[in-house]
Order: sequence, then C-alpha cells, then structure tokens
Amino acid sequence: MEVLKTLLYLFVYPGLLFLFVYATFCEWVDRKVYARLQNRFGPLYTGRWGILQPVADFLKLMAKEDIVPERVDATMFTILPVTILAVVCTAALYLPLWHYSATSTSFISFPGDLIVVVFLLTLPTLIFFLAGWYSSGFFSVVGGTRVITMLFGYEVPLLLAVLGSAILAGSWRLVEISLFYQAHPLLLLPNILGFIISLIALQAKLERVPFDIPHAETEIVGGIFTEYSGRKLALIRLAIDIEMVVGAGLIAAVFLGGFSNNLLGGFVLFILKTLLVVVLLSAIRAMFARIRIDQLIDFAWRYLAPLAVVHILIMIVIKSLLY
Repeated sequence: MEVLKTLLYLFVYPGLLFLFVYATFCEWVDRKVYARLQNRFGPLYTGRWGILQPVADFLKLMAKEDIVPERVDATMFTILPVTILAVVCTAALYLPLWHYSATSTSFISFPGDLIVVVFLLTLPTLIFFLAGWYSSGFFSVVGGTRVITMLFGYEVPLLLAVLGSAILAGSWRLVEISLFYQAHPLLLLPNILGFIISLIALQAKLERVPFDIPHAETEIVGGIFTEYSGRKLALIRLAIDIEMVVGAGLIAAVFLGGFSNNLLGGFVLFILKTLLVVVLLSAIRAMFARIRIDQLIDFAWRYLAPLAVVHILIMIVIKSLLY
C-alpha cells in the first residue's frame, strides 16, 4: 500500500500528470485575469471559455519543427529544457499536500526541506542563464546576463521572508510549518509582511511584468529563448508554468496555513490557495509597466531585503513572547 501511495504521489498527484494539467490551467487563469484587468477577453475559443488554449499552444509547439542553430552548443542546447522541467517537477514533490504527517520520515519530507525547495526554485534561473549563454546568439546572451543579474536582487528577500515564517514555527520542514499555522491561525497575521515580500520576489523569479527584463520583446526580441523552437520551447514554457505552481504552493504552505493531510482536503485547499496567489500575481502583472534591471536591484536591496530582515525580527520577538 505504501509503494502504491508513493507511485501515486510521483506520477498522478501531485506528480507529473497533475502538474501538467494544473499548470496549464493556471496559465489560462493568469491569461484570463490579466486580460480582463486590461478590458480584454483573453483566451476564448479553444475549449469552453478558452480553457484549453494553453494545452493547444503546448501541442502546437510540440508538433513544430525543432531547429538547432549551427552556432549553438547542441548538447547543452538540447538537455537544458529537459533539466528545467525535471528540477521544477522535483520541487513540487516536496510540497506537503496529503502524503505527510508531523511524524512522517519519508524520503520526500525531511527537516530542512524548505531550504531544498527554495534551492530547487533557484536552479531554473541558473539554467535559463546557461540556456541563453549556450544559445550563442546576441539576444540570448543579453537575456541570460539579465536573468542572472536579477537573481542577486530577489533571491535574498525571498529566502529571508520564508525563513521568518519558519523561525516562528520553530521548524525548517514544510509540513511542520503548515501544521503549526493550522494550529495557530492568528499567527498568520504577523506573516503578512513576509507574504507580500515573497509575492513580489516570486513575480521577479518568474520574470513577469514588471520584472520581465530578460524577455523584453521591444529590446531583445525573445531574450533567452530567441533561438528555441518546437519541442524545446514547449518544455520550457511548461516548466515555467509548473514553476509558477510550485512557487505559489510554497507561499501557500508557508504563509497561508498550508493544506491538509488527507487527499481530498489537500487537493481542495491546494487549488484554492495557489489560485489566490496566481490571481495576485496576475494583478501585479496588470498594474505595473516594465522596469529597468538597475531599478529592480535597487528596489530589492533598498526595500525588499530590509523589510525581510524586519519580518524576521518580528517573528523572533513574537516567538520569544510565546515561549
């Protein structure tokens, strides 16, 4: 029975099948909300309300010719899209949806898995840099340089924000953090600052407006992915969608009380809480225009990092008062 549960977790929920379906659904929600906030309709014709448009886009790219430019490093150019997808799918398995309890010692959940998830969510940025670098094109290299430069801006505030919540919970393990805030829901209120910081940092990590500097079409065509096409581009776009789901799941687990230890409850809470985060990301995307890369770094270190430190200090004070 335990083996069957593990296989179900790896391949069905929250495994590969669920991630594909839910990630494409979140892309549809993102595009739909973004369009409506701009007084547009968004996806409309493929499936009811255009809900199948992301799937159709994925299948269309998978069917297109897969071109490998002459100047690129063919080996790296080919394996990097698969590597990105593998990394974000692995990160998703650490989200405490339904397989864990506070006493679980499975190979998936362990003390410190919070740090592992943050690390795994950092790897796609490094891989995007390599993808741009090994593409050898001017626009790709510029995009890759921008994406690795942005990393030094948002990564520290994101890590500090989630660590602040972990300090109050007294654990670096995601399931224990979730269970702590489920038992003490009022303590979610002091985490609002960390939630806001994490939301902004996730927007930058996903390179979405106003932080879409590495993909600025008006400046560097398609940025990192200028040379990519066909199946490779399809896998990259799917990986980005899954990264958004995992990032939203991390924020929900740490700042919104997590999910549930039973299958149905975990599924419902995961959908509701991650969709809330996705909608907020879409709202940020609609409200702001693109900023320059120096403005992002300045904003991150002038405001986000100090606020994240303040968040940690608040958590330490509250923990000292409680215990």
